[in-house]
Amino acid sequence: MEYLDAYQENKEYIGKFPRDYVHEQGLWHNTVHCWLYDDLGNIYFQIRSDAGKFYTTASGHVRAGETIKEAFGREVKEEIGIDVNYEEAFLLEVVPWKMDKEKNGKLIKDRAFANVYLLNIKNHQYHFVYDDGECMGVAKMQAREVLDLLDDKVASIKGTVIYEDNKPIEKDTTKDDFLVMPHENLKEKYGKILEAVKNRS
Repeated sequence: MEYLDAYQENKEYIGKFPRDYVHEQGLWHNTVHCWLYDDLGNIYFQIRSDAGKFYTTASGHVRAGETIKEAFGREVKEEIGIDVNYEEAFLLEVVPWKMDKEKNGKLIKDRAFANVYLLNIKNHQYHFVYDDGECMGVAKMQAREVLDLLDDKVASIKGTVIYEDNKPIEKDTTKDDFLVMPHENLKEKYGKILEAVKNRS
């Protein structure tokens, strides 16, 4: 059973509870959004298995007793199968997240502090191993070009997708390829991350 550290909305610690209980009661907890980029200005998006669209490089819950950076390293390893020096990851922002949804006939009250962390993986070549249940591949694109796409300066850009065989394939990418919730704005969701990568590469 997975346990999460739970908090009040003001971040006052409450205690450790099972993940299902945290979601049933709408208790605040930490998640981590992991973004990888390299010295060449590329940002790495995960291709979600459930939607076939681009999302954070990796993401998930921070387990009870785990640091957020430790969760960063674990989620990257679990979802795309590579080891990274997670201690070098840096915090971009913490975004409070609220969403209620039904899952398997139960109401899930999601109340999360989404910790957005970035890590420069230099220009290393990795062999990706994907978690079949969550990830079907990785898409690598120039952050500045993705920003041009989101600002409607161009209708499409060239990206590189890497599936299970780890052979890079060039792909035309449009705004429809990115995962957003119905209430989310594409530029607001990814713009700050892309700007950070562009400025640091």
